[in-house]
Amino acid sequence: MNFKLILTAATAVALLGACGTPSNVRTDPTYDEAAASKFVSLNKDAVSKLIADFPSGDTPVLVATVVNVNDMRRTAPLGRTLSEQYASQMATSGFNVKEMKLRGDVFIREETGELLLSREIKDIARSHNASMVLVGTYSAAANFTYVSLKFVRTEDSRIVRAYDYALPNDKDVTKLLQVANANAR
Repeated sequence: MNFKLILTAATAVALLGACGTPSNVRTDPTYDEAAASKFVSLNKDAVSKLIADFPSGDTPVLVATVVNVNDMRRTAPLGRTLSEQYASQMATSGFNVKEMKLRGDVFIREETGELLLSREIKDIARSHNASMVLVGTYSAAANFTYVSLKFVRTEDSRIVRAYDYALPNDKDVTKLLQVANANAR
């Protein structure tokens, strides 16, 4: 009888312990975790490496929306987020970055952002008096999303600098990519 009682009590304790810490409880990220985001620091580092030892000057520079390498007319929240972070880092580094969203003469599609297709670069750059444009593509694979950045001279479309890197397809990157798939339909 004592054995049955002990076994029943142990089973009850085990079941109650399992109920006390459900596996589906959401734990929100902290502000400290956000401040230490590897996503942000990796993107800033990529731009820093791209523009290292490059004279910033006072000539305006444009930053185009990073686009999907498989369809240069489409992007995702990932591409727009990358572009915003690149522009911020370039401005912080002393470049004269023009914010195209504030100009009425550049058509900005709501779902794509500031796309600078090759046939449009010279005209848009001329209207902004920009001699350089930062362009980029991303390509999502199984484990990583590969990003390619190019600093292009608008005068002759020459690639002056380039830098490639990869982002891990963690929950954040995957979420930023998923919206593009829904919009592409």
